[in-house]
Amino acid sequence: MRKEQFICPYEVYDSKEELPQQDAELLQRAHDAARNAYAPYSKFNVGAAVRLANGVIVLGNNVENAAYPSGLCAERVAMFAAMAQYPGVPFEALAVTAWSATKAIDEPVAPCGACRQVMVEVEQFSKRPLRVLCQGDTGVVMVFDGIESLMPFIFLDKFL
Repeated sequence: MRKEQFICPYEVYDSKEELPQQDAELLQRAHDAARNAYAPYSKFNVGAAVRLANGVIVLGNNVENAAYPSGLCAERVAMFAAMAQYPGVPFEALAVTAWSATKAIDEPVAPCGACRQVMVEVEQFSKRPLRVLCQGDTGVVMVFDGIESLMPFIFLDKFL
């Protein structure tokens, strides 16, 4: 038996103002999307913005439902909308943020496991690492270059 460990490389920026302009714009668009989320139950509004290789930015936000499993995360809303509206166009980056009227969210919010698995598929389809930016409503920004930094031991289509 041996012990091994996974190392998760990422960059940390003290604020979105430190980001390259293209990333700062993407993150701002995610913040804008969070303000439009439908989250009457959790009051946890999540926004996502996807930048495609053609420069188009597609937004998504979380949509809750009284029958909880019927809702959907902001990240998947944005990715699925991008795939539906721009079929065949590779993805470059995804930004995710969160906002709440009930408490401050000043730590980065990371995508859930289901969203990460969809990001795996998006990255495989795009044939390039997906840049992922995470921030709360304020505070530091974490940037991951590739989904394997967020989700080790990914499940791939080759296993099917």
